Parts: sequence; C-alpha cells; structure tokens
Amino acid sequence: MILWCIFAVMTAAAVLAVLWPLGRRRQRFGGGSDVAVYKDQLQEIDRDRAGGLIGDAEAEAARLEVSRRLLAAAEAHRPPDSSVATQRSLRLRRIAAVFALIILPFGAPALYVALGSPNIAGEPVFARVNTSQGSESVASLVGQVEAHLARNPNDATGWELIAPVYMRLGRFDDAVLARKKALALKGETATRQADLGEAEVAAANGVVTAEAKAVFERATALDPHEAKARYFLGLAAEQDGKTDAAVSIWRTLLAEAPPNAPWVGFVRVALARVSGTSAAPGPNANDVADAAKMSNDQRNDMIRGMVANLASRLHDNGADVEGWLRLVRAYAVLGERDKAKNAAADARRALADHPEQIKRIDDLVEGLGIKG
Repeated sequence: MILWCIFAVMTAAAVLAVLWPLGRRRQRFGGGSDVAVYKDQLQEIDRDRAGGLIGDAEAEAARLEVSRRLLAAAEAHRPPDSSVATQRSLRLRRIAAVFALIILPFGAPALYVALGSPNIAGEPVFARVNTSQGSESVASLVGQVEAHLARNPNDATGWELIAPVYMRLGRFDDAVLARKKALALKGETATRQADLGEAEVAAANGVVTAEAKAVFERATALDPHEAKARYFLGLAAEQDGKTDAAVSIWRTLLAEAPPNAPWVGFVRVALARVSGTSAAPGPNANDVADAAKMSNDQRNDMIRGMVANLASRLHDNGADVEGWLRLVRAYAVLGERDKAKNAAADARRALADHPEQIKRIDDLVEGLGIKG
C-alpha cells in the first residue's frame, strides 16, 4: 500500500511539472532595456563627434555598428502578430495538458501491467534460495548463487547467505568454505567464528575437532556471551571425558540465558544426558540431528522415542507443516529413508489444501536426496 502511495505522489509531481509551465501566461516584451541602451549609445556618439573626441570616420563606423545592434534587438522583441501561430501554440498546449492528465496517470500503470511482472516478489536470488518460487527448485537456485559467486568471488554477503543453505542441505564442507570466505571478507566477529566452528563440527560428523575448538575459543574471547560457541565448548569437554566441565559450562549457559532463548531446550537435553537429571521437553529437529551424530545406543533410543512422539502428534494434528519438516529431517538423519519417505507422503496428504506447504516438503525431500 505504501509503495502505491509513493507511485501516486510521483505521478502527481510529474503531472504538475508538465501543467505548471502550460498554465503560466506568455510574457510579451514590448521593448527592452537593450534597445534603450543602444539609443543612448547613438546619442553619445553624436556628442563625442560634436566635441571633437572622435573623428568623422570613427563616428560613422560606430553609428553603423550600434544601429545594426539596435535593429536586431528591436526585431527580437517584436511580439508575434500572427493568429495562426497563436492558434498552433494553443493547440500544442492543450495536447500536452491532455497527455499530462490522462496518459501519465493511467497509461504508465497499464504499460507496467502489460510488460512488467507485478506478481513477482522483488527479491534477490540469495533470498529466494530459502523460499523458492514457481517451478524453481532449491538446487537450481543454489546453482544460480554459486554461478554468481564464481563470477564475483569477493561478494562477502553472498558467501554469508549461502553458508546456512549448505548446512541445511548437508553440504558441510561447502559450508565451511563459505563461512571462511565470509569471515575473511567481512571481518571477524564472535558470531561468524561460532558459525564457522559449527560448520566444522558438522563436517566432522559431530566431533568437536581441535581446530573447531580453537575457533569456538576465539569466539568466546571476542564475546564471552556467545551462546553457540559456549555450547560447543561444553560438547568438546564431554567428548574429552570432562563431564564435570561440560556440566558446569551448560549450567552457567542456562543460568544466563535470556527469556525465551530458542536454544534453551537443546542445552537442557545435553545437560540431562551428562548429568543424569530429567530434561525439559522441546528439542527440535536440529537438536535430534546433532544428537544423532553421537553413536551411543542409549542416546539413539532417546532420540527415537522423541521422534515417535512427534510422529504420533502429527498424525493427530497434521496441519503443522513445521512438525512434518522436522519429522522428515529426523528420519533422514537417523538413516531411516523409508520412514522419511512415508512421513513426506503423510505430510502431503495432511496438507493437501495447502500447495505452498507441500512445496516446502518436496523441496526438503529433494534437498535430503530421498526423493523417489
């Protein structure tokens, strides 16, 4: 609505710019100061000649030149006396007024509707990677971004935007490269360091390597409150057998968590895993994916139980597209491709009246490589 108001103001300004000069009266110049000047110059030449200041030849030459200029000035200021010219000027002004009042306000929108694309959102290709439109798949959009980055390798924003897409597609090595590019081009921050470390952990199948640990330590040095880095440092302590250190890190992280922090549920699950206490419910599909990378029978049983509860809830209330996406992704991470395919089929049936949501399911299935 605001955009159309801006267009209306711009159109009104264009119309006013055309009509303003047309509505002003034409000024007629009956004489002019230049004509009077030339007459004074002729009189001055006569005075100088009479006073003997200039000779007859010089006076005559000066009179001829000033007279020529006087005639030219008088001709230039002579008002038009032709009624034909007046009628032609009036007709042209009326045509211009009609153009300003009709063609500009109504012709321009009609031309845009005919030749433009009013129904296509004005998003760059990077934004369309996450919300593909029409028949374009996520893979084709990612390909467009990659082609752009091949031509513009120093586009820091492009690298930063495609990195999380690589993560969702499971292309972890590419995500690491994209994170490093963004870090080098846009500068070091705690968030960028933490994102790089997360990609390195994913590329190492959930193991916090020495390199990734150094990255997380650098992130907390830049910002001691960087939650993602602190969580992974706790995970590194757990993997090194330092359970007490992991418990301390995660408990401190929970104690300092801001209200409604989205990662609180996952940290509680991790804390419960190492401390033996009960965890509050609520881990999402990403939580399941990260936990599934740890090859422990007990953890796998816990994960499968949570996935089963999610599946049961979705069969009772199938309108939750986010829940279906989490379920399909969880089965894929657990290696249960058939269950992932069946969950996707159930989601399509439950969301039959919402084609845009079905498109999200199809894009996920294609991205996970479980189509067919």
